[in-house]
Amino acid sequence: MSDANTLVLGATGKTGRRVAARLRLRGTPVRSASRTSAVPFDWSEPGGWDAVLRGAEAVYLVPPAVPGPAHEFVARAEAAGVQRLVLLSGRGSDTWGDTTFGLEMRSAEEAVRGSALEWAVVRPSNFAQNFDEDLFHAPLLAGELALPAGAVPDPFIDVEDVADVAAKVLSEPGLHAGKTYDVTGPRSITFGEATELIARASGRPIAYRQTSTDEYVAALLKEGWGETDAHHVAEMFVLMERGLLAEPTDDVAEVLGRAPRTFEDYVVRVAATGAWRA
Repeated sequence: MSDANTLVLGATGKTGRRVAARLRLRGTPVRSASRTSAVPFDWSEPGGWDAVLRGAEAVYLVPPAVPGPAHEFVARAEAAGVQRLVLLSGRGSDTWGDTTFGLEMRSAEEAVRGSALEWAVVRPSNFAQNFDEDLFHAPLLAGELALPAGAVPDPFIDVEDVADVAAKVLSEPGLHAGKTYDVTGPRSITFGEATELIARASGRPIAYRQTSTDEYVAALLKEGWGETDAHHVAEMFVLMERGLLAEPTDDVAEVLGRAPRTFEDYVVRVAATGAWRA
């Protein structure tokens, strides 16, 4: 156990709240920070960053929504005496090419890698929890998930595994310095297969339909999304269709010494909560 303070950004988000809980269970003092937590943190208000960083030895860094601010934040972290950074990024970010997708994650990686601090990067594939905590949940409840994704599969990762990896890396100074972990689930499945598994476990008829990118963007705009955000999400599917991110990796096993959770395990666990009941 360590007496050093670990700062967890995005502490009310999908990964942050899980990472914070795991660190506390390990006996690590945690400072949980977000826009809505008791310790306030906002990427758009750098005047409050120094107070959040004061006394922190390590930081779990969830990137801002725009490129740029992470550079100043990392510089402030160095000045505050932070020793280690663990950054949450996106799987295969070095293969994304000239797309506008993920510019904020690539900017944060550049900031972390260019720092004098000990750093590691955790780059997960698409979260399984997007099907019950995020973007895909409402369409599943409505009975049809329509996305611009076809036969190219994805090795969806359970967020619980992402949190396990991040917490372990944060808790083992020196062992993961300069490492990049592209973490995935154990096997790749298509969105159609994922939807079928959810339908079977939930006992409800839920269909999957492949749509065009333009139709998908139009649907997001109709739901109230901003045009920039809608195109940003659609660009993710364009990247996936290239097939460069379709194969699973062994990085979860490398860090944790065990295989990652299966998508079926996630589906059974969540179905039992009633999350996909209409």
